Amino acid sequence: MHSEHVVSRSAEPKGSQETRSGNSTPPLDSVSLAIIEQLQEDGRRPYAAIGKAVGLSEAAVRQRVQKLLDQGVMQIVAVTDPLTVGFRRQAMVGMNVEGDTEIVADALSDMPEVEYVVMTAGSFDLLAEIVCEDDDHLLDVINKRIRALPGVRSTESFVYLKLKKQTYMWGTR
Repeated sequence: MHSEHVVSRSAEPKGSQETRSGNSTPPLDSVSLAIIEQLQEDGRRPYAAIGKAVGLSEAAVRQRVQKLLDQGVMQIVAVTDPLTVGFRRQAMVGMNVEGDTEIVADALSDMPEVEYVVMTAGSFDLLAEIVCEDDDHLLDVINKRIRALPGVRSTESFVYLKLKKQTYMWGTR
């Protein structure tokens, strides 16, 4: 397990009901973007080192980072390998929904096993990543909770066999 700053210009804290298009965070200046890039490279980089790289004092970097956290622009999280912390089954679940997709997305977001929910265009209305202890737990989540949600018309599950890459190094624009 290691600690990283997970950053994105439009990232919302887990459980946020705000949509990306409805994000009211003002555009980021070049210094804030440079701070984010420094933290993406090393989430534990000292503020003094970031300050040297971006031309600010340690205190100014600390204030900027706190503001970015408060605005939901980035999060501080411990990124783990699910297998090493007792979650042996992961799956992506695609769903087709009747009616208001946002209502189903909100209900999924409230489930502790759901890591993220994406509203999509294409074959599915929603995609959700599910992390469970084992196959029985995954079956329970899909069969008794997701499929029981009003509006869920169908699901298709994609069970992960091996996670080859997980990164938060997409940089800034």
